[in-house]
Amino acid sequence: MIPTIPQPSFTKWCYRAYVTVFFVYLALPLTVVCVFAFNNSVFPSPPWEGFTLAWFFGTEAPFIGVFHERSILRAIGTSAFVAIWVSALAVAVGTCNAFLFVRHEFRGKALLYMLMLLPLIIPGVILGISILVFSSTIANTLEDATGLWFDGMRPGLPLVILGQFSFITTFATLVITARLQKFDTSLEEAALNLGATKLGTIRQITLPFLMPAILASAIVSILMSFENFNTTLMLVGSDSPLTITMFDKLKQGSTPVLNAVSLLLIVISAVLGLISLFFPQRKG
Repeated sequence: MIPTIPQPSFTKWCYRAYVTVFFVYLALPLTVVCVFAFNNSVFPSPPWEGFTLAWFFGTEAPFIGVFHERSILRAIGTSAFVAIWVSALAVAVGTCNAFLFVRHEFRGKALLYMLMLLPLIIPGVILGISILVFSSTIANTLEDATGLWFDGMRPGLPLVILGQFSFITTFATLVITARLQKFDTSLEEAALNLGATKLGTIRQITLPFLMPAILASAIVSILMSFENFNTTLMLVGSDSPLTITMFDKLKQGSTPVLNAVSLLLIVISAVLGLISLFFPQRKG
């Protein structure tokens, strides 16, 4: 609906009702998950048995809280390790990609840009399987030729990091590119005329301008890494990130401890999302 175009009252009420139903549809499942994280029952479903914090801080079976569930804590640590590496690599490569696509003209630029966007439309499962098959083929070839064992190219955390990095970098590139396109290059020219080096100009003028986008893309990369499941499932080894661990526990029988983990993830994601929105407004 376009606000500047007059609309009948009935159309306006239908539009408002649609928006309301849409957001209720999005929020209701999350609300149910959060509510039953405090249910005093071993089942994450009705009826309501009373309020409890045992699924967060409980120490006695069957009420083992998330902060005392070793497998969950270990999985959170694994996910954090993967997310930090993925975010660092995605931001570094994304920044380089932004300078490449904004500042340089070369043959095949449009094709390279399309290839950079390709991971966005490839299903995560297909992407994970492709990386696994490609990596395993190379590992087998090298092992046959050298007699050495290439653990890093087998299912495990290195391959999980590589798989997530392959598509999260695209998001980082788009965020940083959008910011770099707004930069006034005359500021760099003035610095160069005053005797600054090209590297010094980029470090002291351009990168500070890009910092809000860099921080925002880093936060987005961390969030995307934490929630990724499809690609990770195809590449994971013995050390399982949080999404895979929750999936395994769900197959064994769900308990409200998974609701508690979900609630914590929702809160952390919301806080990081607000931070990512805050930086451009504060420094833009």
